[in-house]
Amino acid sequence: MMEEENVIRPHQEIAQLSLEEKKFLLAVERGDVASTRRMLQKAEDSSYININCVDPLGRSALLMAIDNENLEMVELLIEYRVETKDALLHAISEEFVEAVEVLLDHEETIHKKGELHVGDIVLYEYEAFRCGCDECVTSRMEDSLRHSRSRINAYRALASPSLIALSSKDPILTAFELSWELRRLSFMEHEFRGEYQELRKQCQDFATALLDHTRSSYELEVLLNHDPTGPAFEHGDRMHLNRLKLAIKLRQKKFVAHSNVQQLLASIWYEGLPGFRRKNMVLQALEIVRIGILFPFFSIAYIVAPHSVIGQTMRKPFIKFICHSASYFTFLFMLILASQRQLFFNGGDEEVIIQRGAKPTLVEWIILAYVSGLIWSEIKQLWDVGLEEYVRDMWNVIDFITNSLYVATVALRVVSYYEVTQSPEVMPRKDWDDWDPMLISEGLFSAANIF
Repeated sequence: MMEEENVIRPHQEIAQLSLEEKKFLLAVERGDVASTRRMLQKAEDSSYININCVDPLGRSALLMAIDNENLEMVELLIEYRVETKDALLHAISEEFVEAVEVLLDHEETIHKKGELHVGDIVLYEYEAFRCGCDECVTSRMEDSLRHSRSRINAYRALASPSLIALSSKDPILTAFELSWELRRLSFMEHEFRGEYQELRKQCQDFATALLDHTRSSYELEVLLNHDPTGPAFEHGDRMHLNRLKLAIKLRQKKFVAHSNVQQLLASIWYEGLPGFRRKNMVLQALEIVRIGILFPFFSIAYIVAPHSVIGQTMRKPFIKFICHSASYFTFLFMLILASQRQLFFNGGDEEVIIQRGAKPTLVEWIILAYVSGLIWSEIKQLWDVGLEEYVRDMWNVIDFITNSLYVATVALRVVSYYEVTQSPEVMPRKDWDDWDPMLISEGLFSAANIF
């Protein structure tokens, strides 16, 4: 009870203001810069008023100046070191951009190590959500609504386009990360999911709107290839599209689906086939078939002379896609031949081929070459993206299982061949052991084909 009696209510604040403090707040409210400056100078010398006093509505002089959008008054109050407190968030809420910029500059100058900076609020709120200390637990237990609303208000300020544009060195990256964080919070706090989703949409719209300001393909290339940890992108460099890949990873669908991005991707995709999109479907189909049939020659040319004209042609995305598709269809065709025992390459002597420890047929040698290439491709991908990123994609896990089954098949065929060389006795298939390596290898091969 004693603590409640000592609390100063907003309606009691007016009674505690001195006459000079009331004049000070009135001068700020009216925008009288000259009178306010004289009062601040006198207060600096004699401290005859509290320059951080508030009116009955709980507004300080700085908040009044922001409400009136009086930039000169804001700069004057900051010059005389009036406490800013939540003035920055209030300026963001009022969309007073000039005041936001001034307050950010001021905050950078007074920010000290160990103090909470506005840029640390996301991390602070995220940690506070999971914090199990007595203070945070007590706060949630005493007033969970206030605890949740304070977090939402903090993120509402952080999601403001004005704050992101003025405070971040990389606004698009900030919008992406904040959007992903808001998505995570929407799943954690189901009761406020609508509000978090709305803020997430606001961040996505901000990042997408920045694409409308690109005036040329070069500017768009620089934006989509920007890598904070790497060198700056130059026209003519190979496009890795790091920023676009990040957008896909963080599920920024509007950013990826933007017309400017799609136009650039289309120009990259059909590079090397001028006029392809303007052809009718029949001519397009003929062109695709022609490239698909020639894929062995393109592949050999790329291996032998990668910097030649044909070798460089193989680097074009659409042509590479057609060649890879044709190659994979050939691989599937070889698997069908091996599964159906179409062994005409060995004179059609099926009885010899299905014996224990039989040597590989030509079809199986081709399959082995394909599997070696697939394994090498997966190893390269694992090296490029790292183990953690590689495992996140379930398709990579499926590819790993498939390749492992093929490797196990080859290993068991080798074991079977070794056993037959040690004991060359011919045994009918019906008399083979249930766990014969040849039988197991055939089962694993079938399982690999299913994957």
